[in-house]
Amino acid sequence: MSFFEKKIAGKRIYEGKILNLEVDEVKLPDGSVSSRECVRHHGGAAVLYVYDGKVLLVKQFRYLYGKEIYEIPAGKLEKDEATQETAARELREETGYVADDMVPFLKLYPTPGYTDEVIHIYLAKNCRLDSQKLDEGEFLNVSFVKMNDVLKMIESGEICDAKTVSAIYKYLYENK
Repeated sequence: MSFFEKKIAGKRIYEGKILNLEVDEVKLPDGSVSSRECVRHHGGAAVLYVYDGKVLLVKQFRYLYGKEIYEIPAGKLEKDEATQETAARELREETGYVADDMVPFLKLYPTPGYTDEVIHIYLAKNCRLDSQKLDEGEFLNVSFVKMNDVLKMIESGEICDAKTVSAIYKYLYENK
């Protein structure tokens, strides 16, 4: 049996700089009709950089959570920008690091129940420090944290960011 849902109608409720909100009517596999609230998002890219057993993290205030959180560097895709370009740009803007090589590493659907956002995570290799170029209104701290400490931070709930947790665990799995 196919579980495909077919869109039969849709209405845009909000159009913003980062996302759009739509409400779609869909026909379900059993023929009934339901509605789906959809957050449409251009997607993003993130970068995992591990050097000498330490992970490059940024710590910034996230308004919706009301606190500072640790994350790997990341940002939204600009119009017509390739995901690798976004990852390299965000790495440089947020941390000042420039990578000689950016390897596709992981693709995530962070919240598939209501958004079409996809986050493309890259593994940065052979980085050198240049200059940080934060966006206007962007405030963050950059630090290298020992991998064992990052794991403790994940286990204690200090790091809860999905892209960061996923990237760390995949990296450790592949580098046993």
